[in-house]
Amino acid sequence: MPEKPEVITVVNSLKSKIIGKTITGCNIYWNNIIAYPTTNEFKKQIIGEKINSITTRGKFIVMKLNCYSLLVHLRMEGKFMFREKGDKLGKHEHVELILDDNISFRFHDVRKFGKMYLIPIEDTYKTKPLVDLGLEYDDNNLTKEYLYDKIHNKKLPIKTVLLDQSIITGIGNIYDDEILFMSKINPNRKASDITIDECQMMIDNCRIVLEKAIKLGGTTIKSFTSSEGVHGLFQNELLVHGKAGSVCPNCGEIILKTRIGGRGTHYCSKCQK
Repeated sequence: MPEKPEVITVVNSLKSKIIGKTITGCNIYWNNIIAYPTTNEFKKQIIGEKINSITTRGKFIVMKLNCYSLLVHLRMEGKFMFREKGDKLGKHEHVELILDDNISFRFHDVRKFGKMYLIPIEDTYKTKPLVDLGLEYDDNNLTKEYLYDKIHNKKLPIKTVLLDQSIITGIGNIYDDEILFMSKINPNRKASDITIDECQMMIDNCRIVLEKAIKLGGTTIKSFTSSEGVHGLFQNELLVHGKAGSVCPNCGEIILKTRIGGRGTHYCSKCQK
């Protein structure tokens, strides 16, 4: 699933192509992509809106229009494609926005898990889904005291707790593994056992990992690409994720793989005791 760096990469690839464009038409070919409002209301409300800006909140893409915000969650394999109006519809192209200059801006999703929300602009951050999100990795309010307060009563593994989007938003499975490895914290440790100093270590490494991944365009895993022809390079920098059976870059032990909370988890048993 695309995480924060991948979503930022998508946004950066779209800025020059869609900002300033007016949405002149809308076609929905798979209704379940539209989470809110109804598909009929979605089409009615979005036509005539201008795309004024595009940013991220957690793993969501946030397009600010005139009266609404279009929120997009890519889920597993969502991506955007550009075609000309009238071009043949691809098998997995489920939502089509017609922009100025006969541009067909299409949402492509093999698994059909992606979601779109059209929210009144004044309610963008006051209602679901964004209201439930925690702090961004680069928020000044993300302190060791904040993180310790959020996790010190939780008996779940720290691996699982770091994936909780209501605490820190944007971290997914790939970067979770990397952050814990760099922090020398075993992913199976209970969150309640994590010290306040270790909270600071996780925050520091979270920022190091995500900022480097953003700089490199994210991580291209399996079939994910941010858009046509855009691939991340951070997979070449991964230390443990996806490295089961390889040697630890720190100590030479074999990197192990297990499952925690249903998620594939990679770690070094010597470095992360």
